[in-house]
Amino acid sequence: MVRTRLDLDRIRTAQRLIDPVFLDSPLYRCEAMEPVLGCAVSIKLETANPVRSFKGRGTEVIASQLAAGNSRAVVCASAGNLGQALAWSARDRGLDVTVVASRFATAAKLDRIRALGAELELVDGDHELARDRAAAIAQHHGIRLLEDSLDLETCEGAATIGLELAELRHQAEHPVVLIALGGGAMATGVGYVLKTLAPKVEIVCVQPAGAPAMTWSWQQRRVVTTDAIDTIADGVAGRRPIPEVLDDLLVVADDAVLVQESSIVTGMRLLLDHAGLVVEPSAALGIAAVLENRDRFAGRHVVTIVCGGNVDQDKYRHWVGL
Repeated sequence: MVRTRLDLDRIRTAQRLIDPVFLDSPLYRCEAMEPVLGCAVSIKLETANPVRSFKGRGTEVIASQLAAGNSRAVVCASAGNLGQALAWSARDRGLDVTVVASRFATAAKLDRIRALGAELELVDGDHELARDRAAAIAQHHGIRLLEDSLDLETCEGAATIGLELAELRHQAEHPVVLIALGGGAMATGVGYVLKTLAPKVEIVCVQPAGAPAMTWSWQQRRVVTTDAIDTIADGVAGRRPIPEVLDDLLVVADDAVLVQESSIVTGMRLLLDHAGLVVEPSAALGIAAVLENRDRFAGRHVVTIVCGGNVDQDKYRHWVGL
């Protein structure tokens, strides 16, 4: 069993806390895409739920714990998907949620956070400034600060995806799972479960070249920060990796690769044309990795986690040429 901060028993307990609407997401072969990519492709669809992303798995765990305790208020920084998920999970549990986001975040995500009843505070900067502001709010008001990827609930909630992918261990060939890499909750969570239950599965993390901090950190085995980001994949656009998360990633990831913006856009278009899926850029990172490394994945079984579908429709139409 691999050693990280995560724990398999806690992950199984987390699975019991999560609303079933987020569990057992579709996993299916997408044969229509296979001639284009030159490999067998399966999609793990994490958009078929009320918040259209995998984040609800982690926020369900956190909200359940808060509802059972004395603290009824929580604040987080979010590029959009975490904030939506936390607001959804808190709504029927009587929790007060504050979400801090960049005012340049995807408008559709911000609108949905408001619609779900959370208090939304916008900052004139990127996600890292939002993280700083959320921490200041938590300290000032003495409330729970939810830090995505640092807080184990976010990792172990996401890790339940890995429990659902563990059936891959029964395959004769050695499949590869492609995971979008941002803060690292999904990559470390899914990676931990698969390396524990299905160690022959290859774990490849994928990040935009315009937001490479975590990939560079994985490659150099130390925290590497960047001064700026330049990518349409806002859900994975961080500049300051969390040391504890990097330590976990170093244990479970077999590789971490960077992809170009053009490949992300092409991946979004392929998912639309061949799978009928409207996805946000972060969700197309796995397809982008195959497009840029055809020889590496040729003839293999690739599983890509389509992690989010919250996208600005006008920008989406522009990106995919509609």
